[in-house]
Amino acid sequence: MIHPASHQHRPPSTRPAAPPWGRRVGMGVLLGWALIGSVAAQQDSGQSALNHFARQWIDETLSATDLQSSTPLRPEVVIGHLDPRLQLAPCARMEPYLPRGTQLWGRSRIGLRCVEGPVAWNVYLPVTIKAWGPAWVVKQTVQANATLTPADAELVPEVDWADSRHPVIALPEQWVGMQASFTLMPGQTLRQNAVRPPQVFAVGTQVRVTATGTGFEMSATGQAMSTGYVGQQARVKLANGKLISGLVNKDGAVEVNI
Repeated sequence: MIHPASHQHRPPSTRPAAPPWGRRVGMGVLLGWALIGSVAAQQDSGQSALNHFARQWIDETLSATDLQSSTPLRPEVVIGHLDPRLQLAPCARMEPYLPRGTQLWGRSRIGLRCVEGPVAWNVYLPVTIKAWGPAWVVKQTVQANATLTPADAELVPEVDWADSRHPVIALPEQWVGMQASFTLMPGQTLRQNAVRPPQVFAVGTQVRVTATGTGFEMSATGQAMSTGYVGQQARVKLANGKLISGLVNKDGAVEVNI
């Protein structure tokens, strides 16, 4: 669909919760605009010109982004197509931007608008940005709530990190000993939504509470008002009716700092 460029507002860059190098693409977008502005004047408004323009802009943006972070990722760009029935007026200068709420990661789109031509127009071009890097992949079926062991997954040289919005788990210590959030299938990449800390008590269970402060330590027993997961907060109701929150340790006790 074509919209008048005068009605468009340049949206902000990417959302803050993007994966590794996807978080920094927004800054690369700003750096890339200056370089490709002069190239746009040489392009007509045909599909091939739009694709060429979009690819050059994305390539320059990714080149300006530091992909060699803690985990090296190899980007791959796949440019989609506009509706072939769409006829755009010639344009002397086009300008790219990221639509509001989108990012250059996974399946996305970029906006292209004509800012110098007989007719102002604006279109959205579908793109897919892949990010190839090493990741842990499930070797055999792991049932929901089962505790993962080193034998349950293997390190694969290249997996598309951008295939899901959920971040990839890069280190074995981040998943070994954790519980499967749901049934994991062979070939599935281990991501943060796939595992959770071990559950050590359920709602209604009697649990031990330890409270520590400057120069003292005390303990009591209370009733769990929420499920207890190692390393996460849990609520407990004490005998006097008071509700407290604390961190669950590996022994199943709730630690409270006063």
